Amino acid sequence: MSDAAQPTAAEVRAAAEAVKTALDRHLAAVERRSGEDDPEVYEAFNELAAAAETYDELLYDRYDEVTPFEIPGAEDSLPPYAGPEEPNALSVLIRRDYAVAEPQRLLAQAQRIEAVEHEGGTVNGREAAATLHGALGVLFGEFEPDEIASRHKEFGLEEGDSTLWVTAADEPAEPGEWLDAPFEQVDPQAVVCRFDVSAVFDEDPDDADADEDLDDVEEVELDEDEDLEPLDADRA
Repeated sequence: MSDAAQPTAAEVRAAAEAVKTALDRHLAAVERRSGEDDPEVYEAFNELAAAAETYDELLYDRYDEVTPFEIPGAEDSLPPYAGPEEPNALSVLIRRDYAVAEPQRLLAQAQRIEAVEHEGGTVNGREAAATLHGALGVLFGEFEPDEIASRHKEFGLEEGDSTLWVTAADEPAEPGEWLDAPFEQVDPQAVVCRFDVSAVFDEDPDDADADEDLDDVEEVELDEDEDLEPLDADRA
């Protein structure tokens, strides 16, 4: 960034004051929270995250310094809840990703199910479990998604990311209303809560750095005839 475009010291100071104000507001919202998902706490959290991010950017641009603060999920967080105070209906949206880690295991499980269910392993004269996509159809047609999630290794699957959203509404949807596009009309402000699972949350940068340091250590092997000499008492 050029000198002409750099923020002024006054702008950095104002951003710092905004962080202080946002901190006070967040603490006050937490102290008077009405429940686990209080919308005022959520809104104060987002304002604090935005203020901290602005201050961090201005501080870096002006002084080439950064803050030690990191608020997780600030960029990807949902907007404040603006749905009905007393919902009469709710929708639960779930996405679970899997990798087909063991195709042969998946095929074998599907063929076993098909053999039992269809007496001889054929549906309309053909084997539905003869292909991977057919095997998946058999598997998910037989078991509930929650059971597959708990037994995924048995079916040759490996878990990936997953998310669950609970959304609120004033009235239930009409039968068949959203079946053509079940996930396209989700209002982020109607999301009551969400739960995300991902391997990325398990990554610890400090652990990764430690592993890299271990990789840099040279392994030294002693000759079979070489003995280690004990340290002198004065040197121990």
